[in-house]
Amino acid sequence: MGGVTDKAPRAVAINVLKGGFGKSTTAINLTRELAERNDRALLVDLDDNGHTTFNLGYSDRYEGENHVQDVLLDGADPMDFTVRVTEGFDLFPSHEALEEVETNLKSAMASSQRLFRNVVDPLLGDVYDYIIVDTPANRGKINDNALFATKNLIVPLRPESGWESGITQTNKRLIQEARQYFDLELLALVPTDLSERLDQDTRDRNLLRALTSREELSSYVPNFAYLSEADWDAIGAGEYDGELPGIRHRASIDKAHRARKPLRDFDPECDQLDCYEELAQIVENGGVVG
Repeated sequence: MGGVTDKAPRAVAINVLKGGFGKSTTAINLTRELAERNDRALLVDLDDNGHTTFNLGYSDRYEGENHVQDVLLDGADPMDFTVRVTEGFDLFPSHEALEEVETNLKSAMASSQRLFRNVVDPLLGDVYDYIIVDTPANRGKINDNALFATKNLIVPLRPESGWESGITQTNKRLIQEARQYFDLELLALVPTDLSERLDQDTRDRNLLRALTSREELSSYVPNFAYLSEADWDAIGAGEYDGELPGIRHRASIDKAHRARKPLRDFDPECDQLDCYEELAQIVENGGVVG
């Protein structure tokens, strides 16, 4: 595994063209760890389902005045609509009328640059050290805005049927298309919500085996999810005694959502916090460092 070390203010989109793959959970806990390790981090929720906004306890901001329209289309100050989650961690909430924003962006001047011009450019480095954007699971102008504004991407993957088509579509319809117009860096592929055995034919095994054995994918796998060929041989022989890879399923992660808190603030002893801390390091460094 390779990587670069280039700690600097950075914006990152959490994106995969498939719903239910852990984008909101990843975005919330990554932003919380960045805030823990640095001064200030902002999470921008642009997913139309609003899970991130609801899971942080700001469902009231999901209705009423369409603040996303005000900021992206009308140039309002985004700081007028951010809310404090914890010390150093702010949220720009989603809104139920994002479909209206999507429609209006199609006819707007510089329609794919609004998030960059109105949010990321004025805030990154001056107000926030890091900006994380939770994106919709479908193509469109809002997604285009997220990629152009951040130019960095983290893709969460759950071991479910369809994960391979999810990453294929994300690569083909987002990354490759975007790279025709601007530089877009894939920072990490993040296996999440794992719970099954690896010495049997399980979805967890199939996901991890594919990610860690394919040359075009393996360099983007975080250390907490990486298994070498020697590790796989040991698993096959029943001799593997290392850490279980990937972000593991924990009741605390689900309970934290119900409590409307990031994992660190709900259960600071949860063993999966180390994974989110490494994700924060990946963002800080601009890639996986072996």
